[in-house]
Formats: sequence, structure tokens, C-alpha cells
Amino acid sequence: MKIFITGIGTEIGKTVCSAILTHYYQAAYWKPVQSGDLHHTDSMKISDWAGENVVIYPEIYRLQLAASPHQSAAAEGLTIHLDDFRLPETPHPLIIEGAGGLMVPLSDNALMIDLIEKLDLPVALVVRNYLGCINHTLLSLMALQQRGLYLKYLILNGSFPPDTERIILKHTDERTVIIRIPEIKNPDRESITTMAKKINIENHE
Repeated sequence: MKIFITGIGTEIGKTVCSAILTHYYQAAYWKPVQSGDLHHTDSMKISDWAGENVVIYPEIYRLQLAASPHQSAAAEGLTIHLDDFRLPETPHPLIIEGAGGLMVPLSDNALMIDLIEKLDLPVALVVRNYLGCINHTLLSLMALQQRGLYLKYLILNGSFPPDTERIILKHTDERTVIIRIPEIKNPDRESITTMAKKINIENHE
């Protein structure tokens, strides 16, 4: 099992959701591009949250500037190329976490969705409720559909007004498994472990 975790934007809980799925599947974890926060990377968070035995593969790019990867790379005189990325060889299930959303630029010529397409992976899309989330979700669903990418999981992170959830699910492919994760305000190993035990994915697949 390999899956690429993306979101409808930034700061919507991809890393928390990645930690839960990493624990749930007893998976390895890979963040191809870390842009900023090198003192407390997403890989470090997964190591703290998902269990002491989790296998974490190193980032291909560790960029200093907390900005879009193409800008962070340019600040260091680098250009990110899609050919730089290869899936780690692993005997474990693998959770891959992107940076930001689908249309985040890796370079002037490549977007995050291009990397997903190159790696040929099913997708988990993390959605959080805020004013505008319906628009961002439906645009993301449309982009995945246009590229022929399989949305395996739609993760509803936190609570949603019924009217918002109804519209989102109406436009989601019936093959997609819906995962609901309650708000985790202060994630730690205990809360991630508890949530990983509560979700039940296999019965819906």
C-alpha cells in the first residue's frame, strides 16, 4: 500500500492525518520536499507522533525558506526536477506527504500534481472546514479527475457543517473512502495512537 497525502491548501492537517495513517497501516513515511521549518520538520513530527519504530525516509529537498518549494529552491540557487524523485524501496506500506496543495509549484515547469502523476500513486485528499473550503475541495477533485488520478481517500479533518459536507460528498467519486477525523488540537503520540485505533478503513474498501 502506497498513498500520496495532499490537501486543499496549506495548514489543513496533512501531517496529523499522515501520522494517523502511518500508525494505522504500520507504514513507513516519506516527505519528498520540506520547505522551511528545518528545526521541526514534518518527518520529525511523524517520528514523535507515529511511534518509535516508524521508518522515515529522508527528504530529497530540505529547503530553508518557508515558502513555495520553487521559491525556496530558487533562494538557494536550486531548481527542482521531477526526475530527482524516486519512490523509496521499502517492504513496508508507504505514506508520502506532499507540500501544500495540488497546484503548489515545485519549479517553473512542475507542480505537486505532476509529481503525484509521475509517482503514479493513489491520493488521499485532506479537507478542513473554512470559508472557501467547498470551492477549494471541488477544484482539487476536478484537477485529480482531469489527470486521471485515483482519489482513494477523502479525509474530513475536523467538524463540518452538514450543508458543507453534503456538497463535498455529492461531488466525490463513489469509489472514494471517506475518513472522518475529529479535531486534534495538540497532537502527540497518545492522541495519534488513539485516533488510529478508532478509524476503520478496511470495512469500507
